[in-house]
Amino acid sequence: MLVSARSFAEYRAMFALDDRDLAQRVLDCPGGAASFVAEAGRRGLDAVAVDRQYAEHREELGLLVERETSFKREVLVKETAGYVWSWYADVDDLVRQWTANARAFRADIAARPHRYVAGSLPELPFADDSFDLVLSSHLLFSYGGRLGEEFHRAALAELARVARREVRIFPLVAHDTGARYAGLDRLREELAALGVPSRTERVAYEFRPGENEMLVLSTEDYRTPVRAAPGAAGAVDPVRWRHREAGA
Repeated sequence: MLVSARSFAEYRAMFALDDRDLAQRVLDCPGGAASFVAEAGRRGLDAVAVDRQYAEHREELGLLVERETSFKREVLVKETAGYVWSWYADVDDLVRQWTANARAFRADIAARPHRYVAGSLPELPFADDSFDLVLSSHLLFSYGGRLGEEFHRAALAELARVARREVRIFPLVAHDTGARYAGLDRLREELAALGVPSRTERVAYEFRPGENEMLVLSTEDYRTPVRAAPGAAGAVDPVRWRHREAGA
């Protein structure tokens, strides 16, 4: 599996983000080596990334992605034949953009480490409603053949737990088959029964053919079942939020 390093602009397109969306507290889950949080920070926006790789590989992750992308150029040429080349000019342009994004990630995680939190689905180290908007790309549904439906069920509930307003997930198809995730409708019905209505929405982004829809979960009326606080007893959230500081 090749780890990508997508940009702020790609996130805007993948998740149909407008300025009002970006004025909220945003979580990128999993963040990987994307430059979304780095570029958001330069714009004065409140964004945080969470990823399991930040526990052990936070210092070298960006460099590893940069080297892997360059090393696998010929693999990319074969794997992306027939893709939609509207975002990148060609494979060399893709390598150039991902390299630049990985470098921006490397610089930002060194300068603002508190914005990159170690953690992974289906249990995130955040309190309920810690974020207004949660974004999740290229994990859920993308690896439907590897991650079972129970994992998806738990992960979706967890994303809804930490999102005060909305969760957006992209794409809805498996990366290896191009088919829409088979259990999607069933999972949406189960979420609706929990008080989390959802909708699918076409977006202005497509690289792999057919990857042009996102799932939107509306979480404003969702009440998370009582559960123990994440982490050890008395643990403090790993990120200090502006709204909490303002109320102090």
